[in-house]
Amino acid sequence: MTTRTQQGMARTQQLQTRDYERMLDLAVAVLESDDPESSWQLITAQLLETVGCDSVTFSVVDVARLTGKVEGWAPPRLAAFVGDLVQRRVTQRHPLVSYTLSGESEPVTVGEIYAGWRHTQWYSEARRDFGITQQMGLPLPGAPGTARLVLMGRDGRFRPQDVAFAARLQPLLIGAANHIQELRRLRTAAPDLTTTHPSGHGLTPRELTVLGLLAEGLTAAGIARRLTISPHTVNRHLEKIYRKLGTNNRVSTVLLAQQVGIVP
Repeated sequence: MTTRTQQGMARTQQLQTRDYERMLDLAVAVLESDDPESSWQLITAQLLETVGCDSVTFSVVDVARLTGKVEGWAPPRLAAFVGDLVQRRVTQRHPLVSYTLSGESEPVTVGEIYAGWRHTQWYSEARRDFGITQQMGLPLPGAPGTARLVLMGRDGRFRPQDVAFAARLQPLLIGAANHIQELRRLRTAAPDLTTTHPSGHGLTPRELTVLGLLAEGLTAAGIARRLTISPHTVNRHLEKIYRKLGTNNRVSTVLLAQQVGIVP
């Protein structure tokens, strides 16, 4: 291997490490955000820059009903196209949507699973509306019955290094997606589940999510599975929750949280 090649590989590795750290910082910011509805806009905007794409969307599809929506996109100009985008892709059986709906989880480029990509309606629409000629799909496996897909587009090809980098990002994005999903669901059941609640005791959004799941009767292991984190991490969150609420066990913690109205 030549010195120039080694230097090039080293620069690529450094870039990916730095960008991965930026995505990790973003994931932490999402976990600390009190507004789950804006989180995917932040994530897609960061992916646009980090991966070096021309378009990024995050979509959720109900597998049984084959309905869904785009929950985040970048750049902002894509707002004009995302309204019926998921339904159109499902109806047209877009290769990356079908790939995700079938339960596949590995990041992949559309060219890898559909050789005639450049001669399809999908390609024509992507080039016309998004200005892209290649797409990479990053499925985010989650609850049964739901398919989640980050779809990245570029005017040019995705390299194997890009796909490998997407695979490194996948666990971070799955964790963020699960947190957003659970916090949103818990907010529907308990609108006062916010960090600004007068009796919130300084709980962070992540701690409020763990507390909400605790109030639903989930064990530490169950919460860990739901949020795609380790039971040890859950127990650390519980220790902080107990300390902030002045309690020392599950039952007293849930009772106090119910009394002050931060969980149903």
